[in-house]
Amino acid sequence: MATADLTVIALGRPDPSAGEYIAEIQRRLAAQDRVRYVMHAMGTSLEGTTADILAVVAELHASPFEQGIPRVYTVLKLDERRDRPDQTLEDKVRSVQRRLADGPSRPS
Repeated sequence: MATADLTVIALGRPDPSAGEYIAEIQRRLAAQDRVRYVMHAMGTSLEGTTADILAVVAELHASPFEQGIPRVYTVLKLDERRDRPDQTLEDKVRSVQRRLADGPSRPS
C-alpha cells in the first residue's frame, strides 16, 4: 500500500479562484474506485497501490486541460512502505497522535 499527497494547479485560468477545478477533481475521485482519498485544505491525500495512485493522478492532471486550461502544474508526494504494506493514512496520523499523548520527548 502506498500513500500520496496530491495538488493539481490550473495555471492561466481567467479567475483567481481554483474552486471550480478542485471540485471537478473531487468529482472524478468520487467516480473511481481504485484509490481511497481525503480532501484537505491544500490538496488531497490518496491511498492505494502505487500503480493505481499513478494512474489516477495522470487522469486528474488531465482534468484542467479538458476544461480549457493551457497549463497544469501537479505536485505529487508518494510514500510507499514495503515493510508495512497494510499501513493506512489513518495509521500514520494515529502514530503521531500517540507520540503527542505520551508527552514531550526528552533531548538525547
